[in-house]
Amino acid sequence: MRTELVTTLKRKATEIIADLESEQSPVLITQHGKPAAYLMAVDAFEAQQRRLGILEGIARGERAIDEGRVVTHAEARKRMARWLK
Repeated sequence: MRTELVTTLKRKATEIIADLESEQSPVLITQHGKPAAYLMAVDAFEAQQRRLGILEGIARGERAIDEGRVVTHAEARKRMARWLK
């Protein structure tokens, strides 16, 4: 992963943003020697958000199982049929 100073970002923003598309990895922006932000391409960010949404759904499902909030396959089909009408 590439690291850039915030002052470099200010001077070369157009170049750094253009490089995001070809490199396909985030750029760590540092300020006063400490990590301050990540800069990443829009398509990479959107893909990451989709993956995060899927993982959050899986975590909700696992919590539901742990809490005993489960239904039979037949009941699930019945509930889903109402949504699909």
